[in-house]
Amino acid sequence: MNSNELRNAQAPLKEKYREQPGSAMITLHAQGKIGEGISCKVETGKAIVEAGLHPATGGNGMLACSGDLLLEALVACAGVTLSAVATAIGVEIKAGTVQAEGDLDFRGTLGVSKEVPVGFKKIRLSFHLDTNATPEQVATLSKLTERYCVVYQTLANGVPVETSFGTK
Repeated sequence: MNSNELRNAQAPLKEKYREQPGSAMITLHAQGKIGEGISCKVETGKAIVEAGLHPATGGNGMLACSGDLLLEALVACAGVTLSAVATAIGVEIKAGTVQAEGDLDFRGTLGVSKEVPVGFKKIRLSFHLDTNATPEQVATLSKLTERYCVVYQTLANGVPVETSFGTK
């Protein structure tokens, strides 16, 4: 897809969202089924991913770790956003990789220490690009990718999360 094709695909959506702001509010869904042992089968829309305990919490390493899935979602979103931004501003990316790594202290998750928070302490997101872009263009790619990446913004700024439990 080139910048004109992207612009043509997005222009009617942008106009609709300007005229009818409520139409831009969409609720995304994810669903999983509690599996055998300690696992959850998550329906991704394209496949079913079975998530389980990380080996650092007693898992056998055969199932996807939800922490890895979070980092993979960040990589996917950042990569797609980077590609869209590059296309929109006319920067050619010949090839590239996006990597995310995050630091976890599993003492919090396992309740070994109440002083250790549960969750990632720090996440690092890096891009390695094969491009002829100028340093200014790369800086623009960086700024706009961070600005428009949904997963990045959600992690960086946090959002309220509500839970509910029901029984049969």
